[in-house]
Amino acid sequence: MNALIYTLGVVVFVLGVVLSIALHELGHMYPAKKFGIKVTQFFVGFGNTVWSTKRGETEFGIKSIPLGGYVKLVGMLPPAKGEDPHEVRKTNTGMFTQLISDAREAEYEHVEDKDLDRLFYRKPWWQKLIVMSGGPIVNIIIAVILFAVVFMGFGALTPTTTVQTVSDCAISDTEAGRTCKPSDPETPASKAGLQPGDTITAFNGTRVDSWETLSRLIRSNGADRATIDWERDGRDMSATVSTSVLARADLDDPTKTVEVGFLGVSPTEQMDRKGPGYVVDVMGDYVVGTAKAIWHLPSRMVDVTKAAFGAERDAEGPISVVGASRVAGESFTIDDPTWSERAQRVLVLLAGLNLFLAMFNFIPLLPLDGGHIAGALWEAIRRGIARLRGRPDPGFVDVAKMLPVAYGVGALLMLMSVILIYADIVNPVSLS
Repeated sequence: MNALIYTLGVVVFVLGVVLSIALHELGHMYPAKKFGIKVTQFFVGFGNTVWSTKRGETEFGIKSIPLGGYVKLVGMLPPAKGEDPHEVRKTNTGMFTQLISDAREAEYEHVEDKDLDRLFYRKPWWQKLIVMSGGPIVNIIIAVILFAVVFMGFGALTPTTTVQTVSDCAISDTEAGRTCKPSDPETPASKAGLQPGDTITAFNGTRVDSWETLSRLIRSNGADRATIDWERDGRDMSATVSTSVLARADLDDPTKTVEVGFLGVSPTEQMDRKGPGYVVDVMGDYVVGTAKAIWHLPSRMVDVTKAAFGAERDAEGPISVVGASRVAGESFTIDDPTWSERAQRVLVLLAGLNLFLAMFNFIPLLPLDGGHIAGALWEAIRRGIARLRGRPDPGFVDVAKMLPVAYGVGALLMLMSVILIYADIVNPVSLS
C-alpha cells in the first residue's frame, strides 16, 4: 500500500510540474498573441514529440522529457543592421559570427512578407517586456495561490500555550537531545509542578494567549523570579520560581545565540487557518531563502558533484525534478500522514518550485527570460536617452550578439541538470 501511495505522490507532483510549465509558457503566449506576434509552437517538454495538434498557425504539443517547455515567437532575433530579413548572410568569418548568422538564418527561414509587422523584435519595448515577464509572473501567481490554499484553507501548525512536554533538566541548545545527568539543574517548569496538558494563562501577571508572547516574556525574564499561572482540568493553579539563564538561539537571527531566560516547556501545536498577511510573510521568507539559494548555487553545485561521487549529500542543497519527485513521494508516506497533510505537503513543494522557477528565470542572462527582459529595458533606456539628446533613434537591441553567452549558459544549465539528476539517483536527498 505504501508503494502505491508513494507512486501517487510522485505522479501528482510530476503532473503539477507539467501544469506549472504549461502555464508558464501560456504566460508568454497569451500576451504575445494579443500584441499580434506570430506564435508557431507551444510545447511542454523537450526531446521527441509525443503528441501534437495544430490550432490555427500554432502547433501545440507534448514532448518526451518533461523538464521544461518553450513557445516559438517568430522574430526574436533582429536581422543584422542594414540587412533584409530574407537576405541574411550565409558565410562569415569567425566561429561566433557564423553562429550568430546561422541563428538569424534559421529565425527567418519561414518568415513571409505578411509576417514582417508581426515579428517580436519589431514590437515596442514595453510589449516585449510584458511578453517575456509573463511566464515568471505566472509562476509567482501560482506560488501565491498555492500558499494561500495551504495556509488559508488547510491552516498552519501553530504553537499554543498548552504544554506538550516538561524538560527535566536545564541544558543549552547545543546539548539538546542528550540524557539528563545528575549534575544538571532541574528546570524551573519542573520545580513549579507544570505538567503536559497544562495551559499557561499568565506570566508575571501578564495574560498570555499565544506561544510567541509567552516565549518572549520568559526569555526577557533572565534569572529573575516569575509567577506562572496555568489551568489544569478546569482548575486555576499558580507557582513562583526563578527562571534559568541559558544560551539559546536568537529569535530574530537563529544563527546567533544569546543568554536568555529559560522555563523548560515545549508547546503543543494545532492547525489554525491564517490570513492573507501570513501568506505574504511566508512568501517574503521564501523569496529571501530562494534568492540566497540562487546566489550560493555555484558553491552548492560543487558539493552536489562531490556527493555524486560518494561524499555526504547536503539535505538542504539543490535537487533536480527527479529528486523533488522522490521527496514528493516520501512526503506522502513518511510519518503516516493524513490525506490532508499529504495535500499540504505537495502543494507547498509545488509552490516553492514555482517561486524558484520565477526568480531563476528573472536572472538577466540569455537564454533565460531575464536576458530578453534586460534587452527590452536596455532598448527603452537608450531610445529614451537618444530622444532627450535629440539624437537619431538607435533602433532595436540586437540580442543575437549575446547568443554565444546564451549557448554557454545553456550548456552550463544542461551540465548542472545532468549532475543533479545523477546525484539524485545515486545519492538522493531523503526526508527520513
